Formats: sequence, C-alpha cells, structure tokens
Amino acid sequence: MLKFHWPWMGLLLLAPLLVWWLWPRLTQDIRDRPEGQRTLLLHPVLQHLRHAFVGRVPGTPLSSVLHRLWLFLLWLFLVLALMRPEWLEPHTEVKTEGYDLMLSVDASYSMDALDFSVDGRQVSRMAVIKGVMSRFIENRRGDRVGLIIFGNQAYVLSPLTFDTDAVRNLLNEVVPSIAGQGTAMGDAIALGVKKLRERPLGSRVMLLITDGESTSGMVPPIEAARLAAVEGVRIYAIGVGSKQPKVPIVENNQLTYREDLGFDEESLRQIAEASHGAYFPATDTHALEEIYRRIDELEKSQAEARSVFIPHSLFRYPLAAALLCLLLLGLFPDGRSRLLARGRHA
Repeated sequence: MLKFHWPWMGLLLLAPLLVWWLWPRLTQDIRDRPEGQRTLLLHPVLQHLRHAFVGRVPGTPLSSVLHRLWLFLLWLFLVLALMRPEWLEPHTEVKTEGYDLMLSVDASYSMDALDFSVDGRQVSRMAVIKGVMSRFIENRRGDRVGLIIFGNQAYVLSPLTFDTDAVRNLLNEVVPSIAGQGTAMGDAIALGVKKLRERPLGSRVMLLITDGESTSGMVPPIEAARLAAVEGVRIYAIGVGSKQPKVPIVENNQLTYREDLGFDEESLRQIAEASHGAYFPATDTHALEEIYRRIDELEKSQAEARSVFIPHSLFRYPLAAALLCLLLLGLFPDGRSRLLARGRHA
C-alpha cells in the first residue's frame, strides 16, 4: 500500500500556477513605473552580454512544449520526493499460547552478601539468582517473560516478551546496588501487577526473587501481595540467603561480616500465601521443578495475531527522476539541443 508521510507538501504543486498568475502583474507594474524608478541591471561588460544573445534562433512550438513539459516534470518529481512516499508492507505477527511470567529480582546492596558456596568457593546471592533464574528462563520457551529489578525503587528492565534470550542477557548484566541500596519489594510487586493486569486472566505469574527484607518503597509488600490476588496474579517467591548471625560481604575490597543482612523467609511465605502462590528456597534443588509444575497447571493465555505495516521509503525514485529532468534541461535548453544551437551560431 502506497502512502505519503507528508501529504500536505503536495500543496507545493500549485506554486507554479501562483507564479504564472502573479508574474504578469509584477512585470506590468515595473513597466508602468517612471524611468527614474526602474531597477537597472548593472553588468561589467555589456558587450559580452549582448554577444551571448546575438543570433539566438527562436524556438519551434514543439521545442517550447518540450521545455515546459520538462519544467513541469522537474517540479512534480521534486514535490513527490518532498512528500516522502512510502510502501507499507503488511506483516502479521502470530503469538502462540503461553504464560505471562514477570520476574522481579532484588538488586539491592544485600545481594552482594557471600553466604553461599559452590565447589568450596564463596559466591554472592546475586550469583545464585542468576544461576537459578537463567535455567528457569531457558526452559520457558513459548512463554512471555518480563524482568523487573528493584532497589530503592522498582524499574522495568524488560517488558513481557518472547525473546527469552534477551531477558537472560539483561539479567546477567544486573549488579547489586544498580537500583539503589534499599529494597523496595512492595513497589516491585505493585509494578509487576500493573504490567500483568494488561494480560489475559488465568496465566498471570510473578516470580519474586529476594532475601525477604523490605527496607524501602511506598507500598507495603503484604498489601501489594493482596493487590496481586485481586488482579489474579500468583506470586511464587524464591528466597535467597541464609540465617547466619553474621553474613560475609565485600566492602571496599575487604571481606567483612555484618549482622544487618538477614534473611526473612517468613515475609516471603506471607506474600506467597496472600497471592495464592508458594514459597521456595533457592537452595532447594527441586524448587524449579515444583514451580514448573504449578505454572503448567494454570490456564494458558490464548494465541494472538497482530498485523503491522513495515514502511519502505521510496523518495529516492522521484528524486532520481527530478535529477534526470534537470539533466535534460541542461542538455536541451528551450527544448533544443545545446550542440545543435552551437553549430548554428558557428
């Protein structure tokens, strides 16, 4: 389908008619002026100017028509190029049935705590999150997956999308304190509910991955969980952390132990129960399998088909035609060949 991006530029096609209508009046006004008020053309060598027009052969009616035709086509093609013609190619995007999964990942300061070990090596809570959730995302082909991170505030890092590889890459780039050192868990839940409520009812799922301690934000986590239940959003909470009295963490390139980086499993259980979901510890090897089973028991959202039009710009074609007309006007001034006119003068 052909469409013009700036169709109103087509009004410029009337400009030559306006000039044709006004030009005789302007020239007549100049002729009617007294001799002293006329504008004179000053030329340094008038003899050269006279010589250029001596022997000028009047054009034939056909050459005059060709000259006007090329001028008209030149202006027509220039205006068409300014109107920016586009060819709209229809493209239909088909979405298969699947679930709508929003991941809300804690990116606060406490996610740097080193209370996990892998092969005898201490790893941070964030490293555990990335490992657990990367496996989860990899196995959810056909589902729409989004990503929210939260610290002092909550941010949508990726909307719901079928591109799970992109979501995994974004998650791998998240570092602790990237969104602030606080933990606005309630705000993250509320933001996830806001995004999921736009999806069909029955497949709205949120995975909340955090250590369970909310230290920032405007919405209490339990109130946000009740809001999720009202909107039909199930929250599956994954707790990351340990109950050690002192938790190791690297600060200023030094390993220190702090007592204020606790792990609140009870809050996560209350949030999950309030939204008719479930709580799982990240250290449980069967946690992901259980989450898969519970999600697969839900109702999938129906397939969707959406047609969009992809624009392809075509302005280069009328612009090339205008350049061709300009070349013809240069080779055939007044509709006659320039070489033939030189031969006659010679």
